[in-house]
Amino acid sequence: MTMPDQFAGVRYLVDDVQAAVDFYTTHLGFTLRTSAAPAFADVTRGPLRLLLSGPASSGARATPAGTGPGRNRIHLIVDDLNTEIDRLRSAGLAFHSDVVSGPGGRQVLLTDPAGNLIELFEPAH
Repeated sequence: MTMPDQFAGVRYLVDDVQAAVDFYTTHLGFTLRTSAAPAFADVTRGPLRLLLSGPASSGARATPAGTGPGRNRIHLIVDDLNTEIDRLRSAGLAFHSDVVSGPGGRQVLLTDPAGNLIELFEPAH
């Protein structure tokens, strides 16, 4: 069992490790921690360690059939959702959903180059 002050790790399967690294570090504020591209890399943002596994990685080979990307997502909290949407759109990124509002706040979904979902969430004030 890991200690509570260590990174929380999430594995995303990606088609192109370098494209995923570029996406997360350029657009979403992640920092490259290690890279063994084209098989694997990991990037961090705060306490989140995102493991990017390409087709040649052991993590990708261990995935059961029928569990493709897109069902689960990482959740990133932002201060101003509209500003983030404008910034990412001006960088040429497309969104997977419209903005959705609920009692807890507002959110929008975008995808990384492999189709994995990222939720940008602005909490209600």
